[in-house]
Amino acid sequence: MRKLIYLLVLFAFSTLVEAKETVTVSGKITNTTDNKLTIRGESFVKEIALKPDGSFTETFPIEYIGTYIIGTSQNRNSLYLGKNAKLNVTADDKDFIKTLKFTGSGSIENQYLAEKAKILNTVSNDALYVLGETDFLKKIAEIKASVLQKYNTTKFTNDGFKSLEGKSINYLEQVYLVNYPSYHQHYAKLEGFKTSETFPVFDSKTDLDNENDYLFSNAYKQLVNAKFSENIEKQIKPEDQYMFKPSLIEIKKYKSQSIKNGLAQALAYEINASNPDASLLYNELMALSTNEKFKSEITEKFNKVKTLSAGTPSPKFDYENHKGGKTALDNLKGKYVYIDVWATWCGPCRQEIPSLQKVEQEFHGKNIEFVSISIDAKKDYDKWKKMVTDKQLGGIQLYADNDWNSQFVKDYAIDGIPRFILVGPDGNIVNADAPRPSDPQLVTLLTKLKI
Repeated sequence: MRKLIYLLVLFAFSTLVEAKETVTVSGKITNTTDNKLTIRGESFVKEIALKPDGSFTETFPIEYIGTYIIGTSQNRNSLYLGKNAKLNVTADDKDFIKTLKFTGSGSIENQYLAEKAKILNTVSNDALYVLGETDFLKKIAEIKASVLQKYNTTKFTNDGFKSLEGKSINYLEQVYLVNYPSYHQHYAKLEGFKTSETFPVFDSKTDLDNENDYLFSNAYKQLVNAKFSENIEKQIKPEDQYMFKPSLIEIKKYKSQSIKNGLAQALAYEINASNPDASLLYNELMALSTNEKFKSEITEKFNKVKTLSAGTPSPKFDYENHKGGKTALDNLKGKYVYIDVWATWCGPCRQEIPSLQKVEQEFHGKNIEFVSISIDAKKDYDKWKKMVTDKQLGGIQLYADNDWNSQFVKDYAIDGIPRFILVGPDGNIVNADAPRPSDPQLVTLLTKLKI
């Protein structure tokens, strides 16, 4: 069964003023890998080219006043753009969160968000959610207390921001509690884990259809997404591969168009070459969403998916091989090629490794090559090299040239990993969204092909 996973959406929204404003953002971001800074919002992307020394100055209109995301290809943080904002931003991309500083008009709210991010980053998910209930509850109480201390001692200049942020802190606590059962099961490796009867439960009085809170608070977004996913998982059967049909029914019940837009984005993952109803899903999403940027993106994806049918020539790669040199798909012609697109930071990807190793062993010496393509960012290149060595990963281990923006990744319309692809000896696609190694259907498929 494929679980519907709502990733942290890199778009933030506003509730305060709908009229367009012009803002000025300047500063200096050093040690970036591509000399580029991006500011994102709902249907809004502003890419800023940095000068050789990392400095920049940009004056541009925004669609709304509120919270955006500012970041490089490696790091990001919340950015609040208020009326007549004239912000100066400085950071070292090698330690973005710790060095992020704001001055100028609107800097108080933004420096608070930067300091809040530092607090939240003091403990990683794997260190937090591996804790037992007592220690976990103690830790999130400490985190909330630290955030509240910063909140209560900050002299905000915008009362609307202060009011919404106060609610957001409480949502943050609820997100931790809602995530704990499944996250603890994963990080503590406790299959079937359930919390005790005394563990705090979700506040059922929480309004999960609040436009203002959803547009302002990332914690509220996570809460809405988590409870929505929980609701959908109760409706599906273990054998169901796709979840978009019950999801669409539930999404249409929301009053908030922003929530509809946000939840709809996760369903784009199921527009793929293996989904026989990809066309139906595409049309539903186009009718449901008002986010023109999203609609443009899924149209591009859908058009690519239509070219990935079985029997058509596969997009190609030519990437660095962990053992040295480069390996191209053309080098493997004459054999079946099972491709695993993954990254070291991807938990579900790492979970597939033992199963992949078993399948490799079962088909060792047969007419098939197992290729793993890492889309780790450049900053994690050494981490990839070390993990392949330490874990003694088999098959052909390759490193994509531009993470998510690598041409092979884009040609296969990959927007979530792990992703598995099977290419035939003739270089044509057998399955553009092949079964995972942990799925018995993979061995069935390979056996049927008489490899």
